[in-house]
Amino acid sequence: MTGIFDGTYARGAAAPLVAGRGWLGAMLEVEAALAAATAELGEIPGEAAAAIAAACMPERFDLEAIAAAAADHVTPVVPLVRELRAAVGDAVAPYVHCGATSQDVVDTAAMLLARRALETIDADVAAAVEAAARLADTNRATAMIGRTLLQPALPVSFGLRAAGWAAGLGGARADLVRIAETGLPVQMGGPVGSRSPALAGAVARALGLSAPALPWHTIRLAPARLAGALGTLTGVLAKIARDVTLLAQGEVGEAAEGGDGERGGSTAMAHKHNPVAAVSVLACAKRAPGLVATMLSAMEQEHERAAGAWQAEWGTLSELLRLAGSAAAWGRDLLEHLVIDPDRMRLNLERTSAAGAEQGAGLGAASELIDRALAGLAR
Repeated sequence: MTGIFDGTYARGAAAPLVAGRGWLGAMLEVEAALAAATAELGEIPGEAAAAIAAACMPERFDLEAIAAAAADHVTPVVPLVRELRAAVGDAVAPYVHCGATSQDVVDTAAMLLARRALETIDADVAAAVEAAARLADTNRATAMIGRTLLQPALPVSFGLRAAGWAAGLGGARADLVRIAETGLPVQMGGPVGSRSPALAGAVARALGLSAPALPWHTIRLAPARLAGALGTLTGVLAKIARDVTLLAQGEVGEAAEGGDGERGGSTAMAHKHNPVAAVSVLACAKRAPGLVATMLSAMEQEHERAAGAWQAEWGTLSELLRLAGSAAAWGRDLLEHLVIDPDRMRLNLERTSAAGAEQGAGLGAASELIDRALAGLAR
């Protein structure tokens, strides 16, 4: 079912990955990997593991029924395992979910979903970095008014502004890449976190996730770090989008969104061309800090299993990945189609006496700084 606001908040490829069917598929993958791992360790027969893997097909499961039954158990894993055991039959049923706890499945599925969502987010951010870098390189000598506290300051290069955008996005991207490569661990601690690490290692190999030193049931560094990096990315995207909305004001007119000429119209004012991509980035980014705060507040957890805090993470992380993915997709669109007006920049610069009085100073070390920024992106 498509939400009426999905065009703004669910643009890009991350959103469907973290929706209900994405979660269902990820949890089933974890159950299949768990079965394979326990068979590898000699805890269940290989034939049973094969039967479980064959039954872990999302289309065979009733998502709505599992979601409804989850309310009675504060976890969707209980009804999921019940359906999976029924699917494999009485002979294999005892080997399903062998030695695992519901949190093992949900946490590992969350890391699996995050990795997949990060792949799509990374593709959009990488393209946005390239677009910003092109703007920086081709506009290194394009002079405009520098503005501090929203007031005219000294002349600045638009290329330097774009280089700052590229560097910010590159830094946020590096954090997410690092998390995707090493910061998404499986969870396989069993009922109280005392399962052998050999099981976690085997599941990690099967799923392509990292293997933690020990279970992290109530030590929530992994989801907290992920949330922080996603919040940072949306913050950088928001800075770029805010710059564009200010430069696109009619009385400024130094930049505009390109793309489809039909986009950005108004129901009441036919002359308007609203900066849709920038506004959409900002709409997503405004919601992200509260979600990050929820993930951080959920780090306070009791003993070996949290009562409420862990459960608060599920929808929060899904929404944060969805919004970050949408902001990244909109940000890519914004930068790839951004149109700047060097003539208007020069005219505004000449009209501003405070800036014009300093034009003899030139653009400082803008070109050198742009080179340094672009070289940093290449590393």
